Amino acid sequence: MPEIYDLHCHSTASDGALSPAALVERAHQQGVTALALTDHDTTAGLDEAKRSADAAGIRFISGIELSSHWQSKCLHIVGLGIDPAYVPLAEATHNLRNTRLQRAEQIALKLEKKRIPGALAAVKKMAGDSMITRTHFADFLLSQGHVLSQQEAFDRYLAKGKPAYVSTPWADMSVAIDWIIKSGGVAVLAHPLRYQLTASWLRRLLNAFKEAGGQAVEIVTGRYNAEEIKNMADYAKRFGLAGSAGSDFHSPANQYVELGRLAPLPPEIQPVWDLLTS
Repeated sequence: MPEIYDLHCHSTASDGALSPAALVERAHQQGVTALALTDHDTTAGLDEAKRSADAAGIRFISGIELSSHWQSKCLHIVGLGIDPAYVPLAEATHNLRNTRLQRAEQIALKLEKKRIPGALAAVKKMAGDSMITRTHFADFLLSQGHVLSQQEAFDRYLAKGKPAYVSTPWADMSVAIDWIIKSGGVAVLAHPLRYQLTASWLRRLLNAFKEAGGQAVEIVTGRYNAEEIKNMADYAKRFGLAGSAGSDFHSPANQYVELGRLAPLPPEIQPVWDLLTS
């Protein structure tokens, strides 16, 4: 049986639709043999996910997806094989929770100015004890009939330059990478083509990422086509980075992104899982 790695997915600990245990069960049903839970800026779901993975016979990799800034751009850095008890990382996730709450309050105020009240109470109820993300606001806007899809919510209200966008003071990319590495993990640049950078900007980013200690880049995601995978593989070889594969799964409702439904990593690329110690 071939090994099937999925090293990027989300649970209800951040903005996923499934609990950590249910997420692991779905991954098992999809034939995933090695799974990393990488919730946004939190490690709260890791213990539950690991218990379920151990019971299912799935190799579990502790992960996180950290929000960060570089050159005034918001970037996501996935940490794989982290130690969630590493004090600076634990303190960072606590602070990031407060940062997200403050952002949520500002987004809600902006929506009120657009005559859309009640957002803050609604997203707090949706998130419960989990991180509040913009996806919660997108779901709120969808439930209230202001948009017809999550994507429209971002396009009309939540994306950069839109009426309810709030610039957030994330940690510098180099700091986020440092938290990951010093916790024993491997730093991976998540979905690099999503940032809509020009080729020259992407080269600058990858160079800065490598210089800061970054070790891998996502080459295969749930949304990349064959040309995009080849493009990212070329970049990985050029900058001496390992390659990662992850669906970025959030919900079963998205039929286009499924756990474990990933193209193979190009054979000339060093797999990021070769760098993991556990």
